[in-house]
Amino acid sequence: MNTFKPEGCLFRTAANQKYISTLDGLTEAMEKGMILEARASLCDNSHNLIVDLPCAEGIIYRENGAVGISDGSTRDIAIISRVNKIVCFKVVRIMSSESGKITVELSRSAAQKDCIAQYTDNLNPGDVIDARITHLEQFGCFVDIGCGVPSLIPIDSISVSRISHPSDRFSVGQHIKAVVRSRDGSRICLTHKELLGTWQENAALFNTGETVSGIVRSVEDYGIFVELAPNLAGLAELRDDITAGQNVSVYIKAIIPEKMKIKLVIVDICEDYDSTSECRYFTDTEHFDRWEYSPDSSGRKIFTDFR
Repeated sequence: MNTFKPEGCLFRTAANQKYISTLDGLTEAMEKGMILEARASLCDNSHNLIVDLPCAEGIIYRENGAVGISDGSTRDIAIISRVNKIVCFKVVRIMSSESGKITVELSRSAAQKDCIAQYTDNLNPGDVIDARITHLEQFGCFVDIGCGVPSLIPIDSISVSRISHPSDRFSVGQHIKAVVRSRDGSRICLTHKELLGTWQENAALFNTGETVSGIVRSVEDYGIFVELAPNLAGLAELRDDITAGQNVSVYIKAIIPEKMKIKLVIVDICEDYDSTSECRYFTDTEHFDRWEYSPDSSGRKIFTDFR
């Protein structure tokens, strides 16, 4: 069982609160090499993080703010961006000044090194893992896969249904599952679409003759692609008043598994609403060797081979 979770997962647990609340608890955590969490309240002008502890002031010196800071492979934004957010750390030492002020030296990079050595370095393509969305870019979304260790889900791996921006599917802070797609040394690339069901699993949720909701994803010369589910889209007849991003109601004319096609007619343009929601996963597997999106009856094969 993985004990290395994205930052923020430990903070409110009874065990974490117990250890960060007293000097005795912090001392015990230091002796045991435990990973704890608390809120970073300030990044000073030397890029040291000040961490709120109930019993003392915590400090994460810049060089211990993240793996890669010391050698320059990680930029300081990785530290600055943690202000007012939960950070993980290991306790390095407890210091007392002549005036009696207690300061606790912490290391976030030490927690990350443990996570990499004991968890992420042991991941293989096809493994299903927990992740948390940290920020969104046009080309994909960055996620925390444990102790603030970053990874990327490229935009074309988020879902089968094409989206214009990761914000069409995800929001910052959202907890998701992801699949290890590949790795290059310590760098891990993820994919997400394999968890959202095959064509047949998604198509089974709909019936010919129904009118359902959808999102217009693109308008082409030959028709309008409407997303019915993250891994399922149908083609509607052209209309002059339709643009990408609109919410619509559509009538399902036909479902054709052997061609992986769903024929639609747009009934109406609907009021905009927040299209991001909790992901619906069609599997609880912990590992994929191969995932095939296409129905057996289809001559066109869409699949991911992780082997």
